[in-house]
Amino acid sequence: MKRREALAATAAALAAGCGYALQGRGITTDPSIKRIGVPLFKDRTGKLGLDARITAAVISELLKRGRFTVVRESAGVDAVVEGEIVAYNVQPISFGSTVPGDSQQASRYAISLTANVVYRKLGQKEPLWSNEAFAQRDEYDMGESPGSYFDREDQSIMRLADSFARSLVAAMLEAF
Repeated sequence: MKRREALAATAAALAAGCGYALQGRGITTDPSIKRIGVPLFKDRTGKLGLDARITAAVISELLKRGRFTVVRESAGVDAVVEGEIVAYNVQPISFGSTVPGDSQQASRYAISLTANVVYRKLGQKEPLWSNEAFAQRDEYDMGESPGSYFDREDQSIMRLADSFARSLVAAMLEAF
């Protein structure tokens, strides 16, 4: 019986010492930051409404954290998140044809977004966090009807904005 107990204890010790662990360093938010401003992201892409959708998603994600008051302006706040969308691309990644002998039509697209983002505490020279090429990607199927193309792109933009915001806020606040 003692041998079994010794083997169990050894196995437990080995399992505890050789597992994977997240390498984040915990929450890095300055506790004095209570109010964060997120002004409208600047948009260099010309994609109509993209700036408003990304900004709204970032605000929503910060509000989910529950520790901050989040406003759309940069005045009267403790910290500010400023962003500039520098690239928006839609590229076909898969082709197919519904009619034999027809030319190949795009059937799946990749949509990507890249932004320059700075999170800074007001009054400090150095930012708390920044990334000049923060990127996110999503994919969507074209569908059977060419008329549904813009609907599917819009749906993909909403998913892209939400995942962009989740990843951004995690990177800014959780030290990953």
